[in-house]
Amino acid sequence: MKIAFLGLGRMGTELALKLVNDHEDHELTVWNRTASKTEPLVAAGARAAATPKEAVEGAELVITSLFGPEQVREVVIEPGLIAPDVTWADSTTISPADAAEFAAAVPGFVHTPVVGTLPPARAGKLGVYVGGADAYRRHVVAQTVAPWSAANPERLREVDTAAKAAVGKLLANLALAVSLEGFREALDLGLSQGLSESEVVSMLSSTGLEFIVNMKAPFLLGERDVDPGDFSVDAIAKDARLMLDAADTDLPAVAAALRSLEAQQAAGNGDKDLSSVVVHRDV
Repeated sequence: MKIAFLGLGRMGTELALKLVNDHEDHELTVWNRTASKTEPLVAAGARAAATPKEAVEGAELVITSLFGPEQVREVVIEPGLIAPDVTWADSTTISPADAAEFAAAVPGFVHTPVVGTLPPARAGKLGVYVGGADAYRRHVVAQTVAPWSAANPERLREVDTAAKAAVGKLLANLALAVSLEGFREALDLGLSQGLSESEVVSMLSSTGLEFIVNMKAPFLLGERDVDPGDFSVDAIAKDARLMLDAADTDLPAVAAALRSLEAQQAAGNGDKDLSSVVVHRDV
């Protein structure tokens, strides 16, 4: 199958590499606004295109992994990039309303967001939602992106609308953002009562915050660097705003998490790992 892959950020690069390495029968053409980011894919066997239009020429499947919905509109929707008979799998985190809009604009749209960070992506352990009204197109996309969750195939889930897939991704990132805020506040409480950071981490390891603590404690304890990290402050803050915009009710925990993320952005940590919220609590 001829596949075009547009958008090679941190996650996009890992997703595209999985397709190159695990699907030898596919012919992959890649594009990124910063052309140098195509080099790892070219080294792995993909072909680089100079423009999105060149990348999608002759493609049977187009996959996009962009920063957010505005970038999707700029690259795909406004120029009418994708023909009606071509399947388009978009892994960008977008709102349910965005997903419905894109599905109405492009008949072949299948929303395909992933859940997880860079280490699970490299290990084939991502969660994947494959959402669209056309069952055949969903099946084609699910088969193609199966390497993304090959180590945990039960985490690849098909849903019958693109909007439902978007909701699934926002729910996952809501849990991430809110649990990170919980970790930050637990540290504030523990340290105020004389505990060390490592003692707080140890005490949280058998609580409901265990997942986020295990993921982000290495950054807190100096075992990993927040630059570049796995998932940026800017990215999760963008997703939190999508959650708040999508909900028809107040989300106070998300709002609190976003305030902490925006403090990190104001301090110049937007492109660093989201664990900056706990590492740089004093900003």
